[in-house]
Amino acid sequence: MMAFLVSGTLRVAAQMADARDSLGRKGKYNLQGPRVALTLSSPEVLASTVAVLEDVFQTLGFESRQRREASVQDFLGELTRFRKQLDAHGGPMGCALVALVAPSGQLRQPQQLVRELSRCGALRGCPKVFLLLSSTPGGAPKPGAFLTGLGELCRRCPHWSLLQLLTEVFCRMAEESSGATYCPVLWSSLRGALCLGDVEPWRPKPEPSFSAQYDLSGARAALLLSVMRDRPGAQHDVKALRDLCQALGFETTLRTDPTAQAFQEEVAQFRKQLDTHKGPVSCALVALMAHGGPQGQLLGADGQEVQPEALVQELNCCGALWGRPKIFLLQACRGGHRDTGMGPRALPWFWRWLQAPPAIPSYADILQIHVDAQGRSSRRSSPGNSDILMVYAATEGCVAYRDEKKGSDFIQTLVEVLRTNPGGDFLELLTEVNRQVCELDVLGPDCDEPRKACLEICSSLRRRLCLQA
Repeated sequence: MMAFLVSGTLRVAAQMADARDSLGRKGKYNLQGPRVALTLSSPEVLASTVAVLEDVFQTLGFESRQRREASVQDFLGELTRFRKQLDAHGGPMGCALVALVAPSGQLRQPQQLVRELSRCGALRGCPKVFLLLSSTPGGAPKPGAFLTGLGELCRRCPHWSLLQLLTEVFCRMAEESSGATYCPVLWSSLRGALCLGDVEPWRPKPEPSFSAQYDLSGARAALLLSVMRDRPGAQHDVKALRDLCQALGFETTLRTDPTAQAFQEEVAQFRKQLDTHKGPVSCALVALMAHGGPQGQLLGADGQEVQPEALVQELNCCGALWGRPKIFLLQACRGGHRDTGMGPRALPWFWRWLQAPPAIPSYADILQIHVDAQGRSSRRSSPGNSDILMVYAATEGCVAYRDEKKGSDFIQTLVEVLRTNPGGDFLELLTEVNRQVCELDVLGPDCDEPRKACLEICSSLRRRLCLQA
């Protein structure tokens, strides 16, 4: 009996160690478990596209590769079966990659599919990558071109993270499409660097040699819009962010307690000032800090709603920022869900003695790659063009938290990370910000147990972005 208890306890300890070590060292995912890939394709998809997918999956080191053909309406059921199959595996996984391939416009609700796989216990703390592929006649290049470029880069640069690889591929594909309507976009809630090359994740990596990096030698401008009314602690975020922007060389404009209409007017005025600026403008940053509506709207000081997508598109019309990075920081709720996370809660004493890993936000560790922008649903199509980076303080449908004594975890952690390493790759720094935010337990005013928060990063950047040389 004692041997049985010891054996069971040691098995639990091993499982917990696997969970604790899912990010490996220095914020990089440890991919020692099996890598599994699934292709869900509709009957209309060309066999050549699926063949290219298979080749790329093999190059990226996915040992187990499955393909299932089904109508788009049946994708959810097929993914549910895939999830149950992984949970029945009996051990931790390394990484999962799901390719969703269908004619343009048919994948209208990919979030249902993403959240279904997020329920998989075997993938707790492991990266889950979704590749959404569609073809548009006369529009985007064939999916095979994107996949071939990604596979070639991964072979040549195995130490690069997947976010670095994708940014480089975005740059190359934009050049090949001659600046037309083609615009790949990624959505990330990853908590660490994801390196799919066959190298140890803790081995020192060489300095990346990107084909291009944004030139930030011109003027930089920042616009901070913050509703202070009924948002205790907002003053701490405003001060920290304003000081950071000024330290990074941004000419900073602050407006407090804007109404919904003033949000639109201030961004429009900001755009006009940039267009009339004498000399080149190299980068713009807009911070939107307010209460949020149930569908992700921003609420002005007057309680009226404004869509953040409308503000993004307003700045996207700025001629002075054509081909330049446009950064949006959104500290606002995107719904009312309070996430308790995934992981053990009420543990027996011997599990607590084994130092069980903390809960992980339910929607962390996800990377979505929308290869054809026109294949995205309307609610998730904010960056309609290239060179836009949006950072949300919460994932879709969730609450964003703020402490009245110190401000929000998102803004305060962002400022701390950027002050520590202002010259780092901005996407990698944001991933580190998310890792730190995900580790925090939040006790809100209306809940008795810890809650979890997770950022969501949306990027159509086509070059490496470093805010300080």
